[in-house]
Order: sequence, then C-alpha cells, then structure tokens
Amino acid sequence: MSAAIATSPADANTPAGANPPADDRLIVALDVPDALAGLKLAETLGDAVSFYKIGLGMLTGGGLALANELKEEHGKRIFLDMKLFDIGATVEAAVRGLARFDLDFLTVHGDPHVVRAAKEGAGGKDMKILAVTILTSLDRADLDAALIREGAIPDLVVERAARAFEAGADGIIASPQEAALIRALPQAEGRLIVTPGVRPAGAALGDQKRVETPASAIANGVDHIVVGRPIWQAADPRATALAILAELNSPDAQRRSL
Repeated sequence: MSAAIATSPADANTPAGANPPADDRLIVALDVPDALAGLKLAETLGDAVSFYKIGLGMLTGGGLALANELKEEHGKRIFLDMKLFDIGATVEAAVRGLARFDLDFLTVHGDPHVVRAAKEGAGGKDMKILAVTILTSLDRADLDAALIREGAIPDLVVERAARAFEAGADGIIASPQEAALIRALPQAEGRLIVTPGVRPAGAALGDQKRVETPASAIANGVDHIVVGRPIWQAADPRATALAILAELNSPDAQRRSL
C-alpha cells in the first residue's frame, strides 16, 4: 500500500530554500472510502499536512493499517477518532490494545468513568485521551430528541469538559463556539482543545451545525482544528489546505481572552 509522500523537515536545521515544517494545528480528516484513497489523498497533500484523523468510517477499510503506514513510514501524526463508550473494563482493554499502535490522539466519550478507564488503558503512553463533549453536528433540538437534560448547549459542553478534565482527560473535543468558555476553565490549563465544526468562509456546512472559521477557532483558544470535506472534496486539496494554514497564521487568528 506504500506510496511516496513528501515529509517536512522536523527541526530548525532546515536547509535554506526547503519547505518549513507543516503546522500541526491543522488535522485533516481522512473520511474517504478506504485506506488506498486515504493514502492517495495524503500523497496529494504531501508536506503541507503533518496530522491526519482516521475515524470509524475508515476502520473497516484498512484504517489501522493506514495509520501505521502514515506514522511509521511517513512521519505523520495520527488521531484515531473512535469515540469509545462502554463499561470501564471494556474501554480500558480497548485502549490498551490501541496504545500499541503509537497513536497521538484517541477519542472517547466524555463520561468520567470512560475517561478514567481510557487513561488506565493508555498506561502512560504518549497517546493523548480526548473526551467528546457534545457532537458538533447536534443542536438543542437533537438533544431534546435524545432526552438529554435541558440547558443551553454551551453550558452543557463546559460542564462535561470540566468533568472530563477532572477525570484525567488530556484534552476535549468541542465546537469552536464553546472553546473560549472551556479555555477559561481552571481545569483547562495545559490541556488540549480539538475541534471539528470548522469551515472556511463560504464552505458548505454539511452535517455540522455549530461552526466557526479556522481563524475564529484558533482565536477562541483551540489547539487543533479538524477539517475533512472542504479539503478532500476540493478541486485542489493541497491548495485548500495551504489556504487554511495561511488563515491560521493571519492576524484574525490571534488568541482572544474572555
């Protein structure tokens, strides 16, 4: 399955004229049909992108093999988006198995017992456990239909984030609209905020409902943004990724304070 993928220099000793290291604040979601399509997209993006997300949709299409190849052969960082949820013993066992793949990020549901079990399963590995708060594809009507208790979504997200941090989460998954509130939590110091629900200006929302632009997300305190369809559905995925990266370094992306 191997293909030639350009990699970026890893340190400050980059030769004059060479491309600088890719900005890992951008995570590209490989939400394509299978591992071969994912590898082709990574080849197209080349040294512009250093961090990839592999989700449930890719799992049966060779996702773990793709993760291993991108990590071991091409030096990319890998975010495995599994959103694990089960009894503690099962989550712990699943995470212990996944930790063998030398992943960078792994998602679990933000319930405290799940987070604690995942941290136990990670066993001190460098893999960061990220707790999902409320999916960015949901709004209050969706929560009502699921019989999730009343309250404004930002309040519920912040409460879930605080509890996940207290349970040991290395970071959380949340909408960029809630990022500033989460970043202001005392428990958030030194923790990661990773957010989907990011769309460049003018891009189709798809199934996302609580969205912001890349610059706004970073300004609100997000550490990493996850972008999928706006990149891989673009006529020129690499140019689109580079435009997003440029936006992350624009004056509009300067971090705000509450």
